[in-house]
Amino acid sequence: MDPASVVTSYLMYFILPLWIAAGISDYLLHRRTQIEYTSGTKESVLHLLQLSEAGLPVLLGLLLEINSLVILMMLVGLLAHEATAMWDVKYAITRRYVGPLEQHVHSFLELLPVMGVSFVTILYWDQFMALFGLGEEAARFDIQLKDPPLPLGYLLTLFSAILLCIVLPFAEECWRCLTISRRRAERPDKMPRAA
Repeated sequence: MDPASVVTSYLMYFILPLWIAAGISDYLLHRRTQIEYTSGTKESVLHLLQLSEAGLPVLLGLLLEINSLVILMMLVGLLAHEATAMWDVKYAITRRYVGPLEQHVHSFLELLPVMGVSFVTILYWDQFMALFGLGEEAARFDIQLKDPPLPLGYLLTLFSAILLCIVLPFAEECWRCLTISRRRAERPDKMPRAA
C-alpha cells in the first residue's frame, strides 16, 4: 500500500470516527452539567456554529476533488472553528462547571481538525503551495466531484453516524436550551437551578 493510501485510510477510518466519538462525548458532558440551566442557548448556538465550521470542510473533502479551493475552505474553517472554540470555552467557564474530562475531550475536538487538515495538505502539497503562488502547479479553484468517489457504503455509514451522533444530539441540546429559556422568560420564579 502506498503512503498516500495509508494516510487517506487513516483519515477515513481513524481520525473521522475518533472526532465523532469526541463530539458525542462532549454532548453527553454538556447534558450532565445541565447546560440548559446554566450557559444555555448561547453556548449551544456556539456548538452548532463550530459544527458547521468543521462540518462544511469535511463534507467538501469527502465529496470533492481536493484542490486549492477545498484546502482554502479547510483552512478558513479550521481558523474559524478554533476561534469559536475559544469563545465557547471563555463563555462557558463563567457559567457552568467545565471539568477535567470535558477539557480533555475539548483537546481532542480542537486537535483532530488540525490533524485532519494537516494530513490533507501533505497529501495535496502542490495545491497547498499553489495557494501561496509557490511550487510548479497552478492553484485550481474549480468545483469537481471526486473521481473516483469514496465508497458509497463508507459515505452512507459516516453520514449516518454524523447525523445520529452529532447533528441530532446537538440540535436536541439547542432545542432543550431554547425550551428552558422560553420557560424562564414566561415564569422565572418557577425555574429550577442546575444540580
